[in-house]
Amino acid sequence: MNEHSSMPWTIDDIPNLVGRTAVITGANGGLGLETARALAAAGATVVMAARSPAKTDAAVSSITAETPSARLDVVPLDLASLDSVRQAATTILERHPAIDMLVNNAGLMGVPESATDDGFELQFGVNHLGHFLLTNHLLPAVAAARGRVVTVTSTAHHIGRRVDLANPHLHGRYGPWKAYGQSKLANFHFGIGLHQRLVTTGSPAASLLAHPGLSNTDLQTHSVDATGGGSSQRFFAVLAQRTGMSPSRGALPQLRAATDPSARSGRFYAPRWMNSGPPVVRPILRRLGMARSIEVLWEVSERLTGEPFDVAARSATIGS
Repeated sequence: MNEHSSMPWTIDDIPNLVGRTAVITGANGGLGLETARALAAAGATVVMAARSPAKTDAAVSSITAETPSARLDVVPLDLASLDSVRQAATTILERHPAIDMLVNNAGLMGVPESATDDGFELQFGVNHLGHFLLTNHLLPAVAAARGRVVTVTSTAHHIGRRVDLANPHLHGRYGPWKAYGQSKLANFHFGIGLHQRLVTTGSPAASLLAHPGLSNTDLQTHSVDATGGGSSQRFFAVLAQRTGMSPSRGALPQLRAATDPSARSGRFYAPRWMNSGPPVVRPILRRLGMARSIEVLWEVSERLTGEPFDVAARSATIGS
């Protein structure tokens, strides 16, 4: 379907993906599961990178019940551990030297102050830093396939503030939604920053952003459980239950970003009416100061992960 068609984009517009490989983080629940389900149904080999083995087994059964021929590869991934991210990336690269779609989908929302295995603020560590490192390692395989990195952000990026070089973990200034907003703005700036660096270096890979809108998934349930029934977390859970889109509809923006043949690097896909509706291209806002924010994010992320993310070097395809 043409990018500018008046017809709404649906799952039926996903092209035949036989021979293509997709890696999805958090593929065992919510939007990640629906993304895996749709890509597998279209013929893609789907790498389900997720944390809970039991939940992942159930997700695999759910997909194969609908698509018996589904090509699924399960790789354990805990984004709260840099060691786990590195191990998962090594496993994925050994099995899949070319990756057509990397969907950075997994995330936490509005949880109490906590730390990752490496001592990072949990939401920043899981939502951004884990994906930053994973993308760093997998980019050669994405470039080899002339593929796409799709980073999932949120409207909450509007409440986020630039990462503080001196205090990226918000020590002494933590708030569940402040930290979530910072992590989602980091996702937003990472997707744009990666796009800019790919273009500058002439890389064959692409970077796109997606926002799922308000979707009724286990993300809200986990937030309520993690806070012991926090009032704002309960509010969003009830709102999602009553007015949110289904996970399958909420996954459409990231599915379109990952598969639409007319999509281009640097584009941002989100529901037509901000939090609901079919996926459309949305404008990139908050450009004032964005370049500096992206520089700071890259500097902090490289320092905390302990690895440089040189897009030019990482875009060199495997075996070249």
